[in-house]
Amino acid sequence: MEHTFTKKIKEILGKHFKDKADDIFDKSELLQYINFKTKSAEKGSKARSSFANLYAIYVLIEDYVKKGFHKKNKYKDYEGVEFTKLFTRQRELPFGSKLQNHALNNRMNSEFQKFFPTSSYIPILRNLETNRYWINENLIKISLAKKEHNIAESIIEIIDEYVKTKRGSFERFISSCLELQKIEKEKSSKVQEFIKSLLQPNVDARLFEIVSYSILRSHYKDQKIYWGFEQTKIKEDYLKLFKTGRTNANDGGIDFVMKPLGRFFQVTETLDVKKYFLDIDKIERYPITFVVKTELSEKEIISLLRKNAEQLYAVKDIVNKYMESIEEVINIPKLIEIFDKSVKKGNLEEILDEIIRQSKVEFNYQEIEP
Repeated sequence: MEHTFTKKIKEILGKHFKDKADDIFDKSELLQYINFKTKSAEKGSKARSSFANLYAIYVLIEDYVKKGFHKKNKYKDYEGVEFTKLFTRQRELPFGSKLQNHALNNRMNSEFQKFFPTSSYIPILRNLETNRYWINENLIKISLAKKEHNIAESIIEIIDEYVKTKRGSFERFISSCLELQKIEKEKSSKVQEFIKSLLQPNVDARLFEIVSYSILRSHYKDQKIYWGFEQTKIKEDYLKLFKTGRTNANDGGIDFVMKPLGRFFQVTETLDVKKYFLDIDKIERYPITFVVKTELSEKEIISLLRKNAEQLYAVKDIVNKYMESIEEVINIPKLIEIFDKSVKKGNLEEILDEIIRQSKVEFNYQEIEP
């Protein structure tokens, strides 16, 4: 598979291995995998970035290189690196502040095996009893003409270059937002078109979450409820949406929380019923609204989830209890409808400002102000 970033990968390999670069690229399953995961490099901020699985590889190989194993043949005796160190390091990397443990624990290996079902190796090795991890050295040592070549340093450089390229894309995205902010009053139609372009199935998951939040936050802020603990002391309150996950705390996978109703919102791009039910289980089947990055109708989404659930679970009562926990499904057309209503209320500038604000936080440009 060749794409625009493939050339950069081969340039880096050429710097390290000269005329053997192409042969190493062709022979290495791990490089082939990285090549696939970096295909979005030149596609701009809207394309999916795949940092989680790349960073799982990165932090393990970084540990390998820092301890000098690429120069000495003693990795087989290494006690492994603790999970907490790898997890902390992942979140220190650009765009890594909200990464979870899935890639290190299984997801990266699982996806690699899908690409290379006949491979004799999996990339990440771990000891569940000691919670220590290793990179599979068989995948970073490439033999050519009876000579062994270690690609560990090259992989670090390749992923660093990919991150640099993606950072440039997001910087250009934020610059575009700031330019639109300047012309918002004169050319609101251009701003509307730009924001709607971010509500597409192929948009980067983080951008979709940011835009969804900004639109829903604006939508709910004008709605008020009356509540209280005593009939004679009823309080008037406006709905307020909060974006969770801004710190490294484990938030249980909940993306937005609404006060004072206590509604939970989860943003997702999958229609895998197992993922939905896992999210529901995390909060003990508390009602949850799913914001889904799809153009399928709400009826189609619910029907598909129920159909797949009934195939997985033989008991309808179990399926019904899970499905009853889905309070609402908000798809792309619904978000666009909500956005159009908010624009008519004069909230376009507010929505764009929030997109810029959240993007700067997400992409490590500034901390959010209270």
